[in-house]
Amino acid sequence: MKVSDLMVTCLENEGVEFIFGIVGTETLDLADSLSKSTKIQFVNVRHEQGAAFMADVYGRLSNKVGVCLSTLGPGATNLLTGMASAQLDHSPVLALIGQADVGRNHKESHQYIDLSKLFEPVTKLCTQIKESQTLPTNIRKSFRLAMMEKPGAVAVILPENFLSEMITNMPLPVMPLPKSIPDMDSVKSTIRLLTNCTKPFIILGNGVIRQHAVPEVQTFIDTLQAPVTHSFMAKGILEKEHPCNFFTFGFNEKDEVIKGIEQADLIISIGFDFVEKLPKDWNKRKIPVLHIDALPAETNEFYPARYELVGNIKETLQLLNESELPIKSWEPSGNLKERLLDVHKIKKNEQKSASRPFTIENMLHCIEDYTPENSIVVSDVGAHKVSIARTYQPKNPNRVIISNGLASMGIAIPGSIGAKLACPNDPVICITGDGGALMNFAEIETAKRLGLSFIIIVLNDSMLKLEVQQMDQLFGESYGVTFENPDFIQLAEGFGIEGKQARNLDEFQSALQESLPTLENIVLIEVFLQS
Repeated sequence: MKVSDLMVTCLENEGVEFIFGIVGTETLDLADSLSKSTKIQFVNVRHEQGAAFMADVYGRLSNKVGVCLSTLGPGATNLLTGMASAQLDHSPVLALIGQADVGRNHKESHQYIDLSKLFEPVTKLCTQIKESQTLPTNIRKSFRLAMMEKPGAVAVILPENFLSEMITNMPLPVMPLPKSIPDMDSVKSTIRLLTNCTKPFIILGNGVIRQHAVPEVQTFIDTLQAPVTHSFMAKGILEKEHPCNFFTFGFNEKDEVIKGIEQADLIISIGFDFVEKLPKDWNKRKIPVLHIDALPAETNEFYPARYELVGNIKETLQLLNESELPIKSWEPSGNLKERLLDVHKIKKNEQKSASRPFTIENMLHCIEDYTPENSIVVSDVGAHKVSIARTYQPKNPNRVIISNGLASMGIAIPGSIGAKLACPNDPVICITGDGGALMNFAEIETAKRLGLSFIIIVLNDSMLKLEVQQMDQLFGESYGVTFENPDFIQLAEGFGIEGKQARNLDEFQSALQESLPTLENIVLIEVFLQS
């Protein structure tokens, strides 16, 4: 078989269902081999950045490696932002990147750049195939690394002269990743630490979701009864009404929950990634930390890890839950829970919708009220992302997709395609600003071609609102952050999807309710919020 045929066989062996990308001259053999696969669907996208974003969100939701494809040169550089985003958000993604034949590697050549050097800083591994016989080993290693804690992006560079060679190798067997657990002495020391402290405060990160430890962490919290806060990407681990839920932290402004963390004598950090918020921003008092994670702590003066339980989070918490955990129920002073409900606008205004102002927060309450528990909200980056992180309360974990590592605008529309392919039976709601929407709006054609259905909410204010707010605060005026928009309804119709407008809460509620029950197509709701 050709090397490209073996590549497809290796990908099938890894359980790949979709490859997102754009074919180029250097990957024609791979495209030909993919056309014969009965297990893998190639999704031809409109821009390689969109392909990487699709693979990112698909990987987060499917518990598989998301795969994207590009050719050399500009195709590869277009992947870069999405790959960096996946790496910082710890999403398992593999990029297959075409390259010029190896004979062109050592001289100036058309469209040739050193892709290994380009992708090394934004991946866990970037490897170029230098000998076709090594392909099965490289593919197995790449998938293994992409899924291994902490997951991330991996790139495999494919020189075109290898893909058409003949080969007799076969894929390597897929073996489960090994799991480690802390020794019992460490567990006993942790129990003593918990017994001796008086005011522990729990911080939950996305590692809890990645390692499928949600039931175990809920049992741990129910026993300990200490206050809990979530990172942006960990939202939904505790239900909204849980008495220990102090919602979300990690904001640049009005991060009210830090007032509760500062009253603690021990911080219990479970599966938290520093990329979401550095400890210097939430542990200025240098409170001792109990670190529970798959990897050892990255210690610094603001993260003084007194004890570490390093290993699989799910099994580590099982060990703790089987021990004699103490009850450490306490309430931060200052009526913090009520203040959070108020400042973060989590508490719904019970007035009729006609009496409530048309704000992002009230719009989010509508989404909470009228969408089923399995709904997935994909947030783009902008001022609305902060509101979603503060206000929106998902009913389950991993139902809010927020890019919070690289925090890249433009992820929401292609990300919604990845979400719908990963979870075809779950409603998907994409919330994007007008700035982020038009960065990858062309991927609506991709979604339409695939026959997907989801709701796109475009917040139309003709500005980069977060930057406007920041510049107004710093300088009293803003510059270079406003623009004009097309007619989004006509634009939607041009893509063959339905467009609706909402200028008040009643109109938004009606548009949402009309779109949800028989969601068989893509619906765009253009929203004009009150400032």
